[in-house]
Amino acid sequence: MRKLILMIVLLALLIVPVSAMEIEPPDVPDSGEKYMPENTESFMEGIWQIVLSAVDAFFPEISQSLSTCAIIIAIMILTTIVDNFPGNSGNTVHLVSAVLIGILLLKPTGTLIQLGLNTVSEMTNYGKLLLPVLTSALAAQGGVSTSASLYAVAVLFIAILSSAVTAVIVPMLYLYFCLTVVNSALGEGMIGSLRAFLKWLITWSLKIILYSFTGFMSITGVVSGSADASAVKAMKLTISGMVPVVGGIISDASESILVSAGVMKSAAGVYGILAVIAVFIGPFLKIGVQYLMLKSTAAVCSIFSGKEEAALIKDFSGGMGMVLGMTATVCLMLLISVVCFMKGVS
Repeated sequence: MRKLILMIVLLALLIVPVSAMEIEPPDVPDSGEKYMPENTESFMEGIWQIVLSAVDAFFPEISQSLSTCAIIIAIMILTTIVDNFPGNSGNTVHLVSAVLIGILLLKPTGTLIQLGLNTVSEMTNYGKLLLPVLTSALAAQGGVSTSASLYAVAVLFIAILSSAVTAVIVPMLYLYFCLTVVNSALGEGMIGSLRAFLKWLITWSLKIILYSFTGFMSITGVVSGSADASAVKAMKLTISGMVPVVGGIISDASESILVSAGVMKSAAGVYGILAVIAVFIGPFLKIGVQYLMLKSTAAVCSIFSGKEEAALIKDFSGGMGMVLGMTATVCLMLLISVVCFMKGVS
């Protein structure tokens, strides 16, 4: 009798978290709400609508990047003309052009770094709201150990990355861009080496955190997921064998409850993925287009024999790539976390 009462209590605990109110995903932040599709049930259709909305909203802003690149090319042409005048010092001309290009690029670069930092903060804050919802939904499906373990790993690594971005990576990015301008203007080998070391340090910091995160999430999901699957199977067999006459019915009912929780968990997960992409897509386009524009401008400037200036622009594009990688790493960690929760009990 005591065992029967215990099983009924366990079933009641399974039923409680499946309320729509508790598994309802959090609202999208304001920056991503304008890109969210009306229909969030179809994943591919939702992704397509987000991309189309973001491209339509971003297209007018391309003109600003084009104007900056046009001014840089004009400076390069003028530098080449002045450098060919007899009696001119080539070092002075290249020093002035490097300073002008640096001043021209530092302001939009600082704006994009701040945009990336704000996006990291928004995605991190949204993850703090989304992951508990998916945790409760996975626990309702029977993945008690899995949900707790995945949540602990995801929150830990996202917090580590967010703190590293704010306290370490962003300051190093600002220092990297300043050293890039100084290195191009003065041509000091030590400054160039320090700039290259900062780039290496930022890149590998992001890679190590992401590799460690994916490794821990994979191990945690496999180990705890197998344990939860065995526990759920054992519970259903126990209910079916212990309760006379209606044991099989109760066991089937518990399976229906678990399936319902899984469906609601999947719906919340799809919505969460679309929300994270909607927050990320705008900054991704802005930073990514600036990266490609600078790459193209560096290729054009190399035609005018301005190797130092072309290298400066190329280094700025590499810095934009690091800003893009910083933002994309947080986005990818959230997406991986949501997918691991959606996988459920194996």
